[in-house]
Amino acid sequence: MSRDAEVLGETSAPRSTDAARRRLPILALFAAQFFSLTGNAIALIAIPIIALQQTGSPFAAGVAGVFATVPLVIGGAFGGVLVDRFGYRVSSIFADVASGVTVIAIPVLAATTGLHFGVLLALVFLGGLLDPPGDTAKTVLVPDLAALARMPLTRAAGIQSTVQRTATLIGAGIAGAAVALVGPMPALVFDAAGFLVSALLVLAFVPRAAAKAAEAHAGADDGVEGGRNDAEHSAAGFVAGIRFMVRTPLLLAVVLLVTLTNAIDAAGMTVLKPVYATDVLGEPALLGAMIACFAVGALTGSAVFGWIGHRASGRVMFAVCFMLAGTPPYLAMAFEVPLPVLFAVLVGSGLAAGMLNPMIATAMYQSVPDGMRARVFGAMTAGVAASMPLGALIGGLAVEQVGLVPTLLGAGCLYLVLGASPLFIRAFSGLSAGATRASG
Repeated sequence: MSRDAEVLGETSAPRSTDAARRRLPILALFAAQFFSLTGNAIALIAIPIIALQQTGSPFAAGVAGVFATVPLVIGGAFGGVLVDRFGYRVSSIFADVASGVTVIAIPVLAATTGLHFGVLLALVFLGGLLDPPGDTAKTVLVPDLAALARMPLTRAAGIQSTVQRTATLIGAGIAGAAVALVGPMPALVFDAAGFLVSALLVLAFVPRAAAKAAEAHAGADDGVEGGRNDAEHSAAGFVAGIRFMVRTPLLLAVVLLVTLTNAIDAAGMTVLKPVYATDVLGEPALLGAMIACFAVGALTGSAVFGWIGHRASGRVMFAVCFMLAGTPPYLAMAFEVPLPVLFAVLVGSGLAAGMLNPMIATAMYQSVPDGMRARVFGAMTAGVAASMPLGALIGGLAVEQVGLVPTLLGAGCLYLVLGASPLFIRAFSGLSAGATRASG
């Protein structure tokens, strides 16, 4: 070996090691998000089926959906401020551990003393209450850990969305297989295990120093006066997040659109799709296959956006993706298309949906200053989840009162109208500006 080669070897190895060390925290964070969201995907399938099996009522499934989504509003309202107060890393770890405990309690009680429907609802409520702070804590760490890894923010947002979609795909597959082989209760054991692994990954590989650097931004820009108690601080922080969101036209427009479509999605996930799989397809386990098909498309869409999205994203692409993400699956179910066709529609719909989250995340990261991230993200989580309990409840009532097919047709048509709105609302023009900044 020549002397030049020896010198090159001596200098490149430390640089390579240093690069790997800088990337490790964000890779660990993405892995933690994967495991926690995989657990959520399992619960998303198992809980409605458990409710249907216990009661035989679509309305009961809707009530379970209410108890799963109301906590998202409460947790989103105060989660961001609490995360600011207790720290991003600690909040993420605590939320994952506590969520795992509430989830594992469901099959344990069912196997021992018995599980009353009211107890199921209470545990679902507690688990949902803990999700938003944990998710917010992980999300607000992304920009700083991306900067540490020298990763472009647009790419980090695309990878994050890809991780989310992959988690949904894997979780749906695990849940579908578990429901088919052993039933929905044992599937929740995998859910709890995912939360535990997530907590361990953040504990072991996301360093305190990296988390404190992100938290320092929040402390520097904290507009809440000293001397207030925690309740006053939380309220003031939440109001500050709401105020910032209302004063930013693009963020407000996105929140309103996602809030309305989330009501439809909540009805779809907690009532319409479980009832369709159970009553029309005759096999509850096919709910997992339906969600997995959507997740395959969404994963592909997120990955594509991560590489080329900054060149094409804008309000037209946003509107087209929204319409394709929501409308076709409901219409396909309403017309009872053959199962292979339904699966193909779900893959195509997921492909469009996979583009949406990175576009929204990129716009948020670019619009929200460092010190406001947790509060604004928490306020947005509460805002977009606010309609979900109502959507789940109306979905259950609609199926029982007017039938599944009319409800599916109404959901599809309403989604089409809402999805097209960015083409006509001026505030969404900020998406095009964001795309220009991202590519610059």
